[in-house]
Amino acid sequence: MAFKANITIDQGTDFSTSIDVIDDNGDIVDLAGYTGAAQLRKHYTSSTATNFTVSITAGSGLVTLSMNAATTNAIAAGRYVYDCELTDGSGVVSRIVEGIVTITPGVTR
Repeated sequence: MAFKANITIDQGTDFSTSIDVIDDNGDIVDLAGYTGAAQLRKHYTSSTATNFTVSITAGSGLVTLSMNAATTNAIAAGRYVYDCELTDGSGVVSRIVEGIVTITPGVTR
Protein backbone atom coordinates (compact mmCIF):
# COMPACT_ATOMS: atom_id res chain seq x y z
CA MET A 1 0.00 0.00 0.00
CA ALA A 2 1.28 3.43 -0.97
CA PHE A 3 2.25 6.08 1.53
CA LYS A 4 0.03 9.19 1.34
CA ALA A 5 1.81 12.53 1.02
CA ASN A 6 0.46 15.84 -0.25
CA ILE A 7 2.92 18.26 -1.84
CA THR A 8 2.97 21.91 -2.88
CA ILE A 9 4.83 23.14 -5.94
CA ASP A 10 5.43 26.83 -6.62
CA GLN A 11 4.66 27.52 -10.27
CA GLY A 12 7.74 28.59 -12.26
CA THR A 13 10.31 27.26 -9.78
CA ASP A 14 12.53 24.20 -9.57
CA PHE A 15 10.94 21.48 -7.42
CA SER A 16 12.42 18.46 -5.67
CA THR A 17 11.28 16.14 -2.90
CA SER A 18 12.82 12.94 -1.56
CA ILE A 19 11.21 9.74 -0.30
CA ASP A 20 12.88 7.15 1.91
CA VAL A 21 11.65 3.68 0.90
CA ILE A 22 11.51 1.35 3.89
CA ASP A 23 10.04 -2.11 4.38
CA ASP A 24 7.50 -3.24 6.99
CA ASN A 25 10.32 -3.71 9.52
CA GLY A 26 11.56 -0.14 9.09
CA ASP A 27 14.65 -1.23 7.14
CA ILE A 28 15.87 0.69 4.09
CA VAL A 29 15.00 -1.07 0.81
CA ASP A 30 17.93 -1.64 -1.56
CA LEU A 31 16.65 -0.17 -4.83
CA ALA A 32 19.46 -1.47 -7.05
CA GLY A 33 17.94 -2.52 -10.37
CA TYR A 34 14.71 -0.53 -9.88
CA THR A 35 13.28 2.05 -12.26
CA GLY A 36 10.73 4.70 -11.39
CA ALA A 37 7.90 6.68 -12.95
CA ALA A 38 5.78 9.47 -11.50
CA GLN A 39 3.11 11.75 -12.94
CA LEU A 40 0.63 14.40 -11.92
CA ARG A 41 -2.79 14.79 -13.53
CA LYS A 42 -5.73 17.13 -12.99
CA HIS A 43 -7.82 14.11 -11.95
CA TYR A 44 -7.34 10.34 -11.98
CA THR A 45 -9.05 9.85 -15.36
CA SER A 46 -7.35 12.76 -17.13
CA SER A 47 -5.59 11.82 -20.37
CA THR A 48 -3.08 14.68 -19.93
CA ALA A 49 -0.15 14.15 -17.55
CA THR A 50 3.03 15.92 -16.51
CA ASN A 51 5.97 13.67 -15.67
CA PHE A 52 8.26 14.05 -12.70
CA THR A 53 11.92 13.15 -13.13
CA VAL A 54 12.49 10.13 -10.87
CA SER A 55 16.01 9.55 -9.52
CA ILE A 56 16.83 6.43 -7.51
CA THR A 57 19.89 6.19 -5.28
CA ALA A 58 20.70 2.48 -5.16
CA GLY A 59 21.61 1.12 -1.76
CA SER A 60 20.15 4.09 0.09
CA GLY A 61 16.43 3.54 -0.45
CA LEU A 62 16.18 7.15 -1.59
CA VAL A 63 13.84 8.19 -4.43
CA THR A 64 13.79 11.81 -5.57
CA LEU A 65 10.95 13.38 -7.58
CA SER A 66 11.77 16.61 -9.38
CA MET A 67 10.64 19.09 -12.04
CA ASN A 68 12.51 22.02 -13.50
CA ALA A 69 11.20 25.59 -13.51
CA ALA A 70 10.09 25.44 -17.16
CA THR A 71 7.96 22.38 -16.44
CA THR A 72 6.31 23.81 -13.32
CA ASN A 73 5.71 27.10 -15.13
CA ALA A 74 3.71 25.25 -17.81
CA ILE A 75 1.29 23.77 -15.23
CA ALA A 76 -1.80 25.85 -14.47
CA ALA A 77 -2.24 26.74 -10.81
CA GLY A 78 -4.65 24.42 -9.03
CA ARG A 79 -5.12 21.04 -7.43
CA TYR A 80 -3.86 17.79 -9.00
CA VAL A 81 -3.28 14.14 -8.09
CA TYR A 82 0.02 12.27 -8.38
CA ASP A 83 1.71 8.99 -7.66
CA CYS A 84 5.10 7.33 -7.99
CA GLU A 85 5.65 3.72 -8.97
CA LEU A 86 8.82 1.64 -8.85
CA THR A 87 9.49 -1.41 -11.01
CA ASP A 88 11.99 -4.02 -9.85
CA GLY A 89 14.29 -6.01 -12.14
CA SER A 90 11.72 -8.79 -12.60
CA GLY A 91 8.95 -6.38 -13.66
CA VAL A 92 6.98 -6.18 -10.39
CA VAL A 93 5.44 -2.71 -10.02
CA SER A 94 4.84 -1.12 -6.60
CA ARG A 95 3.27 2.25 -5.87
CA ILE A 96 5.32 3.91 -3.13
CA VAL A 97 3.58 7.27 -2.71
CA GLU A 98 0.43 9.06 -3.84
CA GLY A 99 -1.48 12.18 -2.95
CA ILE A 100 -2.56 15.68 -3.87
CA VAL A 101 -0.35 18.28 -5.56
CA THR A 102 -1.18 21.95 -5.13
CA ILE A 103 0.39 24.22 -7.73
CA THR A 104 0.57 27.74 -6.32
CA PRO A 105 0.46 30.54 -8.89
CA GLY A 106 3.55 32.59 -9.64
CA VAL A 107 3.59 36.37 -9.92
CA THR A 108 7.16 37.13 -11.04
CA ARG A 109 7.71 36.77 -14.78
